[in-house]
Amino acid sequence: MRMTRPCQDGIHFGRFLIRNPVASDPSSPSFSPTSLKWFNNQKPSFLQNYRECRRLRPEQPFYILSPSFQWDLWDIIQENSLMDIQPNTPSSGMLGVAVMMNLCEQVSVYEFLPSHRKTELCHYFEKDKNWQCTMGHYHPLKFEKDIVKRLHQGTEYDIYNSGKIKLCGFSQHSCP
Repeated sequence: MRMTRPCQDGIHFGRFLIRNPVASDPSSPSFSPTSLKWFNNQKPSFLQNYRECRRLRPEQPFYILSPSFQWDLWDIIQENSLMDIQPNTPSSGMLGVAVMMNLCEQVSVYEFLPSHRKTELCHYFEKDKNWQCTMGHYHPLKFEKDIVKRLHQGTEYDIYNSGKIKLCGFSQHSCP
C-alpha cells in the first residue's frame, strides 16, 4: 500500500482493516530504506502519514517495504520476460505475493489470474471498474501473471474454475 492518505482510525483497504500493513514507496532502486538519501527524498505526505499512523496505533505492527525489494522484483520479472518491459514498479498484488512467498511455506492467492468469473473490478473491495486493472496499464501485470502461472503448483482447473493459485514459498525451493 502507498502512504498517500492520512491514517485516521487505522489503515483500511476498502472496508477491511489491515492488521499488519506494509507501506511501499517506489523510489529510485538505488535507495535503501535506511539511506539518508531515501529519507531526504521522501514526499512529505509519505513520512507524515506513516508517523501519524504510528502515533494513532503504536501497538499495531507496521512495515515499510524497501524500494530495493520492489526494483529487485522488477528485475526478476524483466529477466523472465521475452521482451523489454517498462521500468514501472510491480503491482501491489505482486509485491504482496512476493512478500508472502518470503514468509510462508505455501501461499494461496485468489483471482490474481482471472478465473472464468472475469471482472472489470480493480480490487475485490472497491466498486471501481476498469479493464486495465486486470490486463495491465501502468504495472507490468501481464508479465507478473505469466510468472505466477509458471510457479503455480496446482491445475488449470484450480485457476480457471476456482480462481486459486497455489505457490510454494521460497523456503521450499532449492536453487542449483
